[in-house]
Amino acid sequence: MRARRLSPKMKLMADDVYQSPRAVQHVDTPYRRICTEFPVPESLPILKKLANYELRAMAGQPPVIWDRAEGFQVYDAWGNKWLDWSSGVLITNAGHGRREIVDAIIAQAQHGLLTNYCFPSAIRAELAERLVSLMPDPLKKIFILTTGSETVEFAIKVARTHGQKVGGRSKNVIVSFEKAFHGRTLGSQQVGGIPALKDWIGNLDPGFIQVPFPDGYWTPDTSFELFERTLAENGVAPSQVCAVVMETYQGGTAAFAPVDYIRTLRQWCDGHQAVLVFDEVQAGFGRTGKLWGWEHYGVLPDLTTWGKGISSSLPISAVVGKPELMDLHPPGSASSTHTGNPVCCAAALANVDIILKERLAANAAQMGQVLRDGLVAIQNRFRQAGYLAGKGLVAGLACVHPEHQQPDGPLAHDIVYRCVEKGLLMFNPVGPQGCTIKIAPPLTITAEAIKEGCQVLEETFAEVLAGRGAA
Repeated sequence: MRARRLSPKMKLMADDVYQSPRAVQHVDTPYRRICTEFPVPESLPILKKLANYELRAMAGQPPVIWDRAEGFQVYDAWGNKWLDWSSGVLITNAGHGRREIVDAIIAQAQHGLLTNYCFPSAIRAELAERLVSLMPDPLKKIFILTTGSETVEFAIKVARTHGQKVGGRSKNVIVSFEKAFHGRTLGSQQVGGIPALKDWIGNLDPGFIQVPFPDGYWTPDTSFELFERTLAENGVAPSQVCAVVMETYQGGTAAFAPVDYIRTLRQWCDGHQAVLVFDEVQAGFGRTGKLWGWEHYGVLPDLTTWGKGISSSLPISAVVGKPELMDLHPPGSASSTHTGNPVCCAAALANVDIILKERLAANAAQMGQVLRDGLVAIQNRFRQAGYLAGKGLVAGLACVHPEHQQPDGPLAHDIVYRCVEKGLLMFNPVGPQGCTIKIAPPLTITAEAIKEGCQVLEETFAEVLAGRGAA
């Protein structure tokens, strides 16, 4: 399945949406308020300034000018309020603007230490100990970084170093999955499974191989034999594989793999001295209804990568893994300018305390069932809602052509933009040809807010399809 590209219609909307406010129905509920045209006329100078000075790649999201955010709601400066189903792209697990996190950031800044490179600091030591204490043996070493892409790059480095150590230079192949997203740096895009993100690279590293992800829908064959057969078809022997890297769930679809598949994969990696990496940048810190998404599979990774929900605010990330892997490189050979930034560490410590104290993983599991019930009702009503995946408070609802079940990206795009006009905030559709409506509210959301959001989504499906003349 090729990755999504903007259709002419979608590109036109992405360009024009910054210039053409239109009248929309006003909304006023406890969770949503729309009281202006959309885009807001007063927001156009800001949108145009961004278009003039930022690169084109930053465009494409619904034109909501965030002014402030609290809990599971986002506000602009002109009186509009959105029910947030984005979490700022799966960041604000503990909710937007948590006072505890704000206070921790202020206290650390006022303490007078804003940065210290890799020189030791007490707060970095505290965060390292706190995060490692949450992990089972033998995952007891941590590297604190800044972005999710950085963590994936480090996992690649560790995997290839380990492969060379145990099998020589030929043990350098990293296996990952089609349709996977692992970041936007050079290495992370090559380990990713989205062709459109690699078209510009030129000569791809032949040591990155993608196999089909066993979601049961886009890839009906969920047998582990398909994994082994795909390697063989690509001329890769198991002895050449240094690592298998996978998102705990696929970011573009919210799909999990079958448990038996992953348990067999764990055994396969053990048998071939390959490092198993779970990319938890989207899945960690309670998002899936468990503290760590890989807990759903009943296996342990050798390395796991974190980001996004680690602080519910500032940029910070981490890799956690087995000491014999994490300590492969000597002092000075793995560092980052902003590693363990003190202010970010303070935010992360406060965030972890909230997630644990308020049992937000358990709340995600409970509220996730409410969300799933609402989405199943939509799927049962509309044939165009073809594939539903996810656990906890992450879900993906794929829009398809009902006649042949192929992705319908324009439909997903129209639904998301119409929902935003009604006060339900989501980011631009993702996944195969941009057909997946991704839903990921803060873990503090309530059942009533989820039900209202599902009602808005269902109404919008009906309106958009009626406008198309579809049943």
